[in-house]
Amino acid sequence: MESHTGSSKKIALALGSGSARGMAHIGVIQRLEELGIRPDIVVGTSIGSVIAGCYLTRHLNDFSEWIQSLSSTQVFHYMSVSLTAAGGVAHATRLIEYFMAEYGNPDIEDLPLPFAAVATDLYRGREVWIQRGPIWDAVRASMAIPGILTPVRYRDSWLVDGGLVNPVPVSVCRALGADITIGVDLNSDLVGRRKVDRDSRAPENSRAEEQVEEEESEDELPPLPDGDEESQFAAAFSRFANSVKEAANNWRSPTEKKPEPPGTLGVMMSSINIMQDRITRSRLAGEPADIMLWPRLGHIGLLDFGGAAEAIAEGREAVDRMLPAIRHAFARERELGIASPEPAGDEDL
Repeated sequence: MESHTGSSKKIALALGSGSARGMAHIGVIQRLEELGIRPDIVVGTSIGSVIAGCYLTRHLNDFSEWIQSLSSTQVFHYMSVSLTAAGGVAHATRLIEYFMAEYGNPDIEDLPLPFAAVATDLYRGREVWIQRGPIWDAVRASMAIPGILTPVRYRDSWLVDGGLVNPVPVSVCRALGADITIGVDLNSDLVGRRKVDRDSRAPENSRAEEQVEEEESEDELPPLPDGDEESQFAAAFSRFANSVKEAANNWRSPTEKKPEPPGTLGVMMSSINIMQDRITRSRLAGEPADIMLWPRLGHIGLLDFGGAAEAIAEGREAVDRMLPAIRHAFARERELGIASPEPAGDEDL
């Protein structure tokens, strides 16, 4: 079977984990297609599986326009935050229902290209490659960030985010028969950097409070107990709401002189950053891709969906920075004429 590039080699995309930073995958795919590089195999971990799902259902551009029209707090609306959720604070029901309604929900076996979503078996600690069944069921399991999104039941297992075990699934691409693998690592410049202020993109603080209050009222909550227990519950919930607002807005007052301690979600997200960075380095040392792309996204938080446009643009730039490596990898494929780097705006073929 010939590759979509016209060569005899199969090309695979390994789209890595990184939550909001995953919008860079959109720019990567768009730029590669402009270069005439179209994958024969697509594998995604976490947000990588989300973008892969949009691409394989032929709605990547639709998703790109939609996500850029939303603020971080609007994205949180689709995450369906609920105090009654088990194993996390949100179940993403609205998001998955949106994908199914707008993009359809084909079985993975019926997609135009081979696809696998990488998840983690919570109790056995092993990788799970989901290659059958409805695509958005697979994506939902792959993106279940521990402590944030609830785990997903799959056969006799509970699945969570694939970033716990394989943040950039190059190995899966190899197993599916790839000859040339392009890996996208969203976590290469995270550890050791402080996130910059994003006040220009953050919603007004009063508006953020209003959004969170709306989310709280939408979910059915058990009645509050009386007396001191009620006060304790209210105080705990207030702390939780503040953490949600912190993560959703990525808001920090530039006038603060004394740094504030991180909230609950801030600690969780930073811990996931560290974990994914270390696992990615280890996995890629033993299973390197033929071409690695490293979008520079250290300033974009895991839940900073308000930076989607910037992440998409950076994905395109990451491809352009690696054009020499891309030309080298395809040097023996005469059918694919990757041009030398030109000033911004010039195309290739």
